[in-house]
Amino acid sequence: MHKAQEKYLEGWLDVPAHVHHTAYRMANPPSERPQSRKEFQQLLACLEMDPSSIVLEDKVGFGVKTGTKGDRLIAIWEAHTEYYSYQVWHIPGDPNQLLGFGPLIFPGYAFPFSPLGLQVNALDLLVTPSRTYDHEELGTFLPGPQIYASRVLEEDISIATSFTPDEHGRERYIIWSPDPLLLRPKLARLMTILTTLENYTHLILLPYPAFSRAVDQVQIFEQRHLYQRTLITRELKQATHSTLQQWLEGLTQNFLEVGRLADSMRYRLSASVPYDRIVHSNTRALQEQSLPYGRTLTDYIQWKITGVADGYQQLLSRIHALEQDFEGTIAVLRTKVELLLQEQNLAQQDQNVKLLASVDNTTKSQVVLQHTVEGLSVIVIAYYVSGLANYLFKALHELGWLARYELASGIFVPIALGLSFAIITWGRKRIHKKLSPATHQSPSSTPDIS
Repeated sequence: MHKAQEKYLEGWLDVPAHVHHTAYRMANPPSERPQSRKEFQQLLACLEMDPSSIVLEDKVGFGVKTGTKGDRLIAIWEAHTEYYSYQVWHIPGDPNQLLGFGPLIFPGYAFPFSPLGLQVNALDLLVTPSRTYDHEELGTFLPGPQIYASRVLEEDISIATSFTPDEHGRERYIIWSPDPLLLRPKLARLMTILTTLENYTHLILLPYPAFSRAVDQVQIFEQRHLYQRTLITRELKQATHSTLQQWLEGLTQNFLEVGRLADSMRYRLSASVPYDRIVHSNTRALQEQSLPYGRTLTDYIQWKITGVADGYQQLLSRIHALEQDFEGTIAVLRTKVELLLQEQNLAQQDQNVKLLASVDNTTKSQVVLQHTVEGLSVIVIAYYVSGLANYLFKALHELGWLARYELASGIFVPIALGLSFAIITWGRKRIHKKLSPATHQSPSSTPDIS
């Protein structure tokens, strides 16, 4: 119970009392916590509580209603990190009125709605001062085969429960003391300890079914990965690119499934260690002393939760190790794929070098062939020019203008060679001159994006 509540409710809490306590786990606390506050405001309105007797803050709230016969109804709301809870107290106006388990008998009281969230626990607590109970009498009130009872807070205050839900789904508690003056000032603290123990014990055990299923799933993944690693180790050297791709797809899918399982279990189990510490600190705060006819509440709680939080953490460690194993195997395969790609690139580069060398040799051969052709072309052109000149010299000889045309033809041969060479050179320069503008024009035609 919140300190502000304890201070405010000191004048309202009394004995005897009949208390209903219920806790609900929130699936999305940031959004559902404000909704639970609105829900409590709706409860106060339905119970027609006077605004002057209502205190409502962000995470705590309470209201008090007094009946016509002096009975008091106290509604308390608390929102915690993962859950929120209701406590509804009925304190009769007549201290000698007998109270019993079951529905609260405050006139006209009924809980008006179903709270949001998953129910964590439900308690039915009966505070009866000025009397004592023996083992047989407790057995008539508390269902179940085993009764747990003890003296608490180092006082003559006793508690008994069976931790077994009754026909209304509530675990019953009986709190008694022969001296009401001794019980009244300790009552708020005792209720806080008991409800905290119940809430966090149930919160620790709540994900246990999911934990059991996750253990089986992790074992399947571990066996599967062991087989995969054995196969990869044996066949990695001879693996082809398609085989490596197939392995990578399978491992990646398993890795994603393990990651999803890890996220789910971290969300469900991460708070188990602090909850376990809260339970143990409250069992120490209870300061139990065993009664002759029953085992203590701490015996039952420790039997229920001992090793549970450690088991949760070991599962999370196994899942984390499994994630790392999958990551390591995937990294090895990716390295192998990169090495194969590098080998293919090197082989392609070697082929390119050989191709370039072949092209270079072909180019050199073409250049030699071109020079040879040009040389032969000079000779051919000189031959035809000399032949034409010979006909010309013969004609001049017939006309009497040239005495010895044979001598003229022989002298003209070197001249024909020179003319042929000049014609070839002029033609090569002419071709280069025409090609040069096209070569220089193509880069300049690209638009400037600077």
